[in-house]
Amino acid sequence: MDQVSDRRLHRFKRWMYRSGRPNWLARSMNRVSAWQFSAGFLAPGNWVTLEVAGRRSGRTVSFPVVAVDHDGRRYLVSMLGERANWVRNVRAAAGRAVLRHGHRRPVLLVEEPVERRAPVLRHYLEKAPGARPHLPVHRGAPLAEFARIAAEYPVFRILPRAEKGPGPARILGVAPGQPELVPKTSSRKGFRG
Repeated sequence: MDQVSDRRLHRFKRWMYRSGRPNWLARSMNRVSAWQFSAGFLAPGNWVTLEVAGRRSGRTVSFPVVAVDHDGRRYLVSMLGERANWVRNVRAAAGRAVLRHGHRRPVLLVEEPVERRAPVLRHYLEKAPGARPHLPVHRGAPLAEFARIAAEYPVFRILPRAEKGPGPARILGVAPGQPELVPKTSSRKGFRG
């Protein structure tokens, strides 16, 4: 793709999320992508659908997202930053969510501290080309540039979670004596948390 086409595509993607939220076209495309990613239809394994309870309605809301692997861990990154609806919903749900790509996988999303986000953000831009217009840093920029914007872009580590249970795992501060939902070592085949 030449530079002129690349710039047009960049401007088009920025237009779809001009107010920091998807416009009508982006919402329609996200619905199709959420279905495609959850079915695993013509989508790489790191393109997944995030399902989380809506913070106001309580209904399950689905979002297409790109999971990235970095240093043996898997993460979700908000390309729209703090104002993204899914970020607010995940926080309200204490990190309890489901990832879908061919099958349901209950997960616990634990927000990474700002000081650990920069390398994940850089790796995310390498793996998620659709996010590039939304982060104000070039994907080849030095790590210090990513550290500068890290506070504005939430990063969540993906951990496995039991299907049912009384609440978040100890990692989120559950009182001692309550059952832990996140195993210390995952025995699930294929899950990289």
